[in-house]
Amino acid sequence: MPLRNVYFYLLLAIIIIGVGFGLRVLNSEKTSTSLGKSSGTIKSYSTGMPEIGGMYSLINQDGKAVSNDTYLGKYVLMFFGYTFCPDVCPTTLTTFSTALELLGKDAEKVKPVFITVDPTRDTPENLKSYLMHFHKNFDGLTGNIKQIEEVKKVFRIYAVRSQQDKTDNKDYLMDHSSISYLLGPDGKFIAFFRYGAEAEVIVTKLKELL
Repeated sequence: MPLRNVYFYLLLAIIIIGVGFGLRVLNSEKTSTSLGKSSGTIKSYSTGMPEIGGMYSLINQDGKAVSNDTYLGKYVLMFFGYTFCPDVCPTTLTTFSTALELLGKDAEKVKPVFITVDPTRDTPENLKSYLMHFHKNFDGLTGNIKQIEEVKKVFRIYAVRSQQDKTDNKDYLMDHSSISYLLGPDGKFIAFFRYGAEAEVIVTKLKELL
């Protein structure tokens, strides 16, 4: 083969290798950038334990001021609802009551708390009357509209009026979150229970902690 052709093919091989190497570096940079963006997204949303719970100030069914500090030292079973609720709320509070009965003496270490999302109608007196149908250890919490809106934000609760009677502004239902929260003695979120969870499921979780 003429020497000229050898040089030509050698130069061609060098060019091919160089182009391939350049593409490889470019793809590597793109991948790194993509992974970096992806990692940023994960870091933004995967922070371990969900940010649920915090400071709040309300009034219980006896008209006494309470806050998140009131329940420190006990496990708290918390649910948001309202006394006019036709099904979800009484069902959940009954489940809480059953769970506390199943715990026996350990129930003293657990505080069931019902926070209204309907402060306009759920006065301390109404809460007290309503909670008489459930476990004796229940605390019912209410407050002014601003206080309730703040505690809803703290616990990421959704609640809005629905199906309102146009002839009676006090006759309406509330669409609201139906999950229950379990908080630790330090006031921090531990777990949640979906609506319909059986009392035994709650008891099992509590016994792991007590």
